[in-house]
Parts: sequence; structure tokens; C-alpha cells
Amino acid sequence: MDYSRALGTEFREVRDVEREGKPARAVEGSRFYTTEADDLWDALTNAERLPRWFLPIRGDLRLGGRYHLEGNAEGTIKRCDPPDALDVTWEFAGNVSWVSVRLAPENDGVRLTLVHTMLKDEAGEAHWAMYGPGATGVGWDLAFVGLGLHLESGGGTIDREASDSWLVSDQGKAFLSACAESWGRAHAAAGEDTQSAQVAAARTASFYAGD
Repeated sequence: MDYSRALGTEFREVRDVEREGKPARAVEGSRFYTTEADDLWDALTNAERLPRWFLPIRGDLRLGGRYHLEGNAEGTIKRCDPPDALDVTWEFAGNVSWVSVRLAPENDGVRLTLVHTMLKDEAGEAHWAMYGPGATGVGWDLAFVGLGLHLESGGGTIDREASDSWLVSDQGKAFLSACAESWGRAHAAAGEDTQSAQVAAARTASFYAGD
């Protein structure tokens, strides 16, 4: 698969919100995919397709059911309206956050918008001060890359060895740095001090690059 044209999210936004009556932050990214809504929805929700570009998944994959992504998050499916809307809790390392996915027709394809919302609690604030939105955002950038390659290949499986090699290459590290810097700009646009946002973005880039 060709990583030379790797693309994560096209548009990034960070904003303050409320979740369950408590202060929270939303990290939002979107990207256009040249495919049909049903195909994109299937790639996002089909337990047979998810491991081809993201992670193996198990559980009761229906409204109200519990899912578990291998080596990552688990949670509850709170909304499932194919092929338009999916909401889940994102439970990882003892913390609970929320992920929503929306699909909307656009020109000759579909725009995918993902919003990851987290509370401004004590643990979250320390992590946010260190890395800013990029800690979450760059992870989703990489997922968007994998999804794009999967769709472009007609539903093929990502070569994990090739993917890992690309990430530690100069090209891969440049991609990670560019994504982190873009999240830093979104952070600053949301009101964060520009220098603090840049420092947090640099830490995020170093983390993902394994430095």
C-alpha cells in the first residue's frame, strides 16, 4: 500500500463543551472519502472488516451492547443509526470518554466526522497540559490513514509490518510531526497560548515517533 500520499484528518477543531453537566473538551476531525455511505459504514462497523484496517473487535455489536477493541478501548454502543451516526463510550486505562461518528454525503463521496469528548477531570487535565489535543487527535489521524488505504484497496488488509516500518521512517515521522503541529494550531485557535500549544504538539510528535 502506498503511504506516500498518507492523509489523516483534513479539518481539525478543539472546543470546550459540557458532558453530563460537567466541563469537557471535544477534539474533532473530519475527512472526505470517495465511496458510498453504506460501504464506509460497513468498514466502520463490520467485525470482519475492522481488523483489516484498525483493530480486532469482539462483543455484542448492537445498540446497548458492549464492544472490546483488542489491546485498546472498550465501551458501550449508545447510538447506532446506519449509515449516519454511531456513538460509543470509550473506556481506556480507567477513564471514560465518548466518541461519536457522523457520515454525511458530500459531492461524489462521504464526509466522516469524528468527535472525541473527554471530561476536564484531574487526570485528564494533567495529560492535556502535557500533550494537548494531539494525544487523541494523532491517534485518530492514523486510524483515518488506515481506513483510507483500506477503502482505496477495495477492502484489503493493511500490512502491519509495512505500516510499522513507515511510521519509523523519515516520511512517517514527518507525517506524525505535521499532524501534531496541525493539532497544535487547532489548540491555539481554541484559545490556548500559542507557545504552550506548540510545546505540547512537539511532545506529542516525539511520543508517536518513539523519541
